[in-house]
Amino acid sequence: MCDQTHLERWARQTLSRRTFGAGALAGAAAACAPVEMGEPDPAGTTIAGQNVSFSTFSGTMDGEFFHPESGKHPAVIFWPDIAGIRDSKRQMARRLAASGYAVLLMNPYYRDVSGEQFADFATFAAKSGFQKVRPWREKLDADAIGADAKSAAAWLATQGAVDQSARIGTQGYCMGGPFTIWSAAAEDRIGAACSFHGGGLVRDGEHSPHRMLQDDVHYLIAIAQDDDAEAPQAKIELREAAADVGASAKIEVYAGDHGWCVPDSPAYDREAAEKAWTRLLATYSEAL
Repeated sequence: MCDQTHLERWARQTLSRRTFGAGALAGAAAACAPVEMGEPDPAGTTIAGQNVSFSTFSGTMDGEFFHPESGKHPAVIFWPDIAGIRDSKRQMARRLAASGYAVLLMNPYYRDVSGEQFADFATFAAKSGFQKVRPWREKLDADAIGADAKSAAAWLATQGAVDQSARIGTQGYCMGGPFTIWSAAAEDRIGAACSFHGGGLVRDGEHSPHRMLQDDVHYLIAIAQDDDAEAPQAKIELREAAADVGASAKIEVYAGDHGWCVPDSPAYDREAAEKAWTRLLATYSEAL
């Protein structure tokens, strides 16, 4: 999982703040170019976007909703990493919307704060982000995330841009990785759960994500090579758990370190990120 250990590792790489944020985003520009709400993306699709909020069992969830300006599209619940909603996540959500999906970018910290808290991962690191979010993150267990996913699915069912005949996808990064599995376990409209460098997918207790796989959900579990080096048994337990329930699961270690999919991460690796993106679209095409 993205934690203080990863931050210290990145610091040892002597990444300056400029390199940490702007440099990583520059390397990702062609793959994940910014698109303003209501303007065409580089492929020519006009993306509509808005800030949204809806009721949950714990209060009022806020987020951002992106979708093609016309038509109805399969919905996706998008869980960000530990640094929450920010431009790099908006870019990823818009890119997915341009591929034909209605994407709800969630604020997992809504119980404590609303909207963007950190402009980019460099800001998160520079402003003691791990310490700031720790009390917020501690509230995000399987029950809380499952309830939030059910509320999100109910809200998506009211949106004209959503194809109600299609199942819902969910994807998450780092901290958000296990959220995808907990979401699918709680909400039966979810047909695909995609975790990218997710942390804590195999842990003690009945709510360990690997013990909550469902036989009717397609899973894409993309593991960072450094996370695999630290816990090589995890991928084996995940594969065995998927086989035990008969779930369709693609579980693979990628040639990228923790955070490789996210454009403002110091570990961003464009080649590995594009491979993961291609796998994501293939999973959604098959499952939703």
